[in-house]
Amino acid sequence: MIPIQATLFSVGSLGFGVWAFLHGFRSLRTWRVIRDTPTARVRSMAMGMVELNGTVEPRSDTVAPFTGKSCVFWEVEISTLSGRSRGGRTNWHVVHRNRSGNPFYLRDETGVALVYPQGADVKVGFGAEETTHGLGVPEMYMQYMEQQGLGMRRMWAIGAMRFRERALEPGVRLYVLGRAHPKAMARDVSFDDIEMQATGTDGWRAKRVREVDPDVRGVIRSGQKGEPYLMSQTSEAGMTLEYGVRAFGGLIGGPLLACFGLWCLLELARTGSFFR
Repeated sequence: MIPIQATLFSVGSLGFGVWAFLHGFRSLRTWRVIRDTPTARVRSMAMGMVELNGTVEPRSDTVAPFTGKSCVFWEVEISTLSGRSRGGRTNWHVVHRNRSGNPFYLRDETGVALVYPQGADVKVGFGAEETTHGLGVPEMYMQYMEQQGLGMRRMWAIGAMRFRERALEPGVRLYVLGRAHPKAMARDVSFDDIEMQATGTDGWRAKRVREVDPDVRGVIRSGQKGEPYLMSQTSEAGMTLEYGVRAFGGLIGGPLLACFGLWCLLELARTGSFFR
């Protein structure tokens, strides 16, 4: 390895090791919250950090932009090709992410809660993925990029692109870890047609909102800065294992990698090989 490559490799190892160590602490904090927060029932949940399991139900008309599926939550990701590794692995650069923000219901055997997905770390696999090979993209993707005002869309479409979408469909089981808040005080609300259309709850959905909202026991949303907010189709045991592995890898592997990078830099300095 020539000196300049060795120097860049050493600096990269040191930097990545420090990054992994810091993220290991974050994963450890999340692991502790998952472990220490008992699973609650909606009817008896206390205000504060809460862990719930239930079935998702729609509150508004939400449609995934790529597949057109009716859902309670969607997230899309658009990437451009950034190159291929020596092993033939394709590397993608994410140029756009977007997600829905409409609240939805989470129901268990005892009651119903209202979930606001903004700020949540959503652990749901991508259910739809399509890769284009350049010289244009399907019309539905171009229309979406136009609606989002992505000015580089035509240049991106010249090369290979990847479009991914994940969605939570009504009826799926969901694990939620977040901060529970009391629902807003009851007050008279005008269900004017224009107002309901603006929130995606016009027509038959407005009737459902009138029926279900009064039964909401609490509102789940992101809490204070640094508090974990998770939504996952994986069980509590699976989430505990995932964040435990992340914490172990970051807290053990991070310092080892950083020390290796630092040792390499010291050796390069000792031999006078920096950028020679």
